[in-house]
Amino acid sequence: MSEPATAIATAAPKLPFLLTTQQGQAARTLLSYVAALPLPSPDAQVLAVVVAIRAARGGVGNIAGMDLRSLKLSDPASVVAALSGLGWQIPDLLLDGEPDVAVPVTVPALAPGTTEHPVPFGRQMRTRVSGWTTRTLTSKPVRKTSTTTRLAALFLAAHSSSKLHGTLPADLPEACRAALPDLLDKHFLAELSSDHYRLDPGVRLLAGMLHNPADPAEPVESVAPRPPQRVPEWPQVSPAEWGQWKAKASPALRRHAEAVEHCPVCALPLDQVASAFTSTRSLVPAPRRVRETSVPGKGNTPTAARWL
Repeated sequence: MSEPATAIATAAPKLPFLLTTQQGQAARTLLSYVAALPLPSPDAQVLAVVVAIRAARGGVGNIAGMDLRSLKLSDPASVVAALSGLGWQIPDLLLDGEPDVAVPVTVPALAPGTTEHPVPFGRQMRTRVSGWTTRTLTSKPVRKTSTTTRLAALFLAAHSSSKLHGTLPADLPEACRAALPDLLDKHFLAELSSDHYRLDPGVRLLAGMLHNPADPAEPVESVAPRPPQRVPEWPQVSPAEWGQWKAKASPALRRHAEAVEHCPVCALPLDQVASAFTSTRSLVPAPRRVRETSVPGKGNTPTAARWL
């Protein structure tokens, strides 16, 4: 006799979480920072989340018109104007230029050396939270929903525990509360009662790992230490040399290079990308998560990123 479908589903392997406990706290810090900004709409708040995490380390984050388009904002021009009203320096090319060319957006409050920096993240922390943000906004249950619903998904995912339980955060934007039933209908949430909720197991990997005293203690797994790995020494390539190389490259190769350079999930340093494409020697292959990353509409990015 065959096993019941429920038993087979229960036995399915669970995907690992995208964030650690500390990275989950960083994601909540980012969302709290954006929630406190005087912005007029969820559209503006979603764009602020994307820009702020990219600018978290140096005060400048790169964003392209195609990124803006992927957020499906109702009125991109008014949203950009709202962020500019905060003193964020956004070039006109973001709206008027080529959609695949990234432009730098300066966020003065996130500049290095800022007193009481609101999002003090290291490089790895910034990269992981940026990747989590993208994965949450584009997760299957919410990718075709309104901006308000996707913003609510960010907050609820970030404030859930490893057991998927959560309590509505105090800084959840008021507009997002009306979108909570939509998250339940779209199976982003499995349960919703008053101010308590539970993420659907299908989006388990997005949980922000917030400690919940009501959850049973997580078992501690012993992990064998990994041998030290040799870190490759990357040849130094100046921005000018990188620009000259792209100018001489074929259009197809240049598109591949810029897809990796501006990939919001890979988030690789510019010198690493530039040296990988310009170097004539073999380098250490990229981690699997980078090789398996793709950017819609930008060709075979995993192939281009294979040796980054």
